[in-house]
Amino acid sequence: MKKQNLVIGLAAGAGVAALVYGLFSSDIPKGATAVSPFEKERYMGLWYEIARMPNLIEKDLIKLTEEYAMDDNGNMTVVTRSYNQKKDKWNEVSGKLKMAGPDSVGMLKVSYFGPAYVAYNVLALDPDYRYALVSGSGSGYLWILSKGKSIPEDIKQQFLAQAQQIGFDINKLEWPAA
Repeated sequence: MKKQNLVIGLAAGAGVAALVYGLFSSDIPKGATAVSPFEKERYMGLWYEIARMPNLIEKDLIKLTEEYAMDDNGNMTVVTRSYNQKKDKWNEVSGKLKMAGPDSVGMLKVSYFGPAYVAYNVLALDPDYRYALVSGSGSGYLWILSKGKSIPEDIKQQFLAQAQQIGFDINKLEWPAA
């Protein structure tokens, strides 16, 4: 019985370690490249979630927006708002961002809870910084964002082709109401 408990404990520990690494790694997905040059000042503002890979963090959420800002000290912040359709209530959570490397590369880290940061990689931007393709550290997190409530079809198709080329299963994307 003790040997069985040890095996279960080791397997559970390995699972937790893999989950923690996947969530809190600051890497970029294999085959992806972050936008460079990247101008964080131009990225600031209100973004609407157009599409996302399904994930537990955003389960049942629609009308998601993220508002990025810089404070007087140059620190980046984010306020995420969404509507939980199952609970019939609005949610709001604040976080902070920091660059994961040089300021000129679109690799950031975001933290909503304490000292833990997760990867936030800007993989594509239109020249006017109105539409963005963003990923986490692996192929499980992908978003298409817009500074308006929609995205032109040509940009959408560009982003989908780029995501698919990197290895994302674009057929899994959800298109929640903005």
